Amino acid sequence: MAERPEDLNLPNAVITRIIKEALPDGVNISKEARSAISRAASVFVLYATSCANNFAMKGKRKTLNASDVLSAMEEMEFQRFVTPLKEALEAYRREQKGKKEASEQKKKDKDKKDFEEQDKSREEEDEDEERLDEEEQNEEEEVDN
Repeated sequence: MAERPEDLNLPNAVITRIIKEALPDGVNISKEARSAISRAASVFVLYATSCANNFAMKGKRKTLNASDVLSAMEEMEFQRFVTPLKEALEAYRREQKGKKEASEQKKKDKDKKDFEEQDKSREEEDEDEERLDEEEQNEEEEVDN
């Protein structure tokens, strides 16, 4: 766990970006307000994690999963966030699946390319051997003559 309470705070850059995205253009926020939001966000994350952990423990698991977090949100009476979280989770899963499929396709294409290059290299080696055999035969014929 963290050694100091400050270690539990979310990164300031992340908090600042979220705040800027939430506020209309031209609206500024004081350093104190940003710090208060950062602390509140950190407390919320810790509380949500603790509640989700309780669901994982009830399921005799040590790993938190998405359903634990969704259940925790309902228990914390944040039901209105469950649907957007489910949608975001589905979008994330689709993105990951797309990345995995793209990676697999890239690997297949690379393997196919490597195989074709090896096959071409073998053909070139065979042609070189045939040329050498022909040259040896020609040399033998010249010696015989």
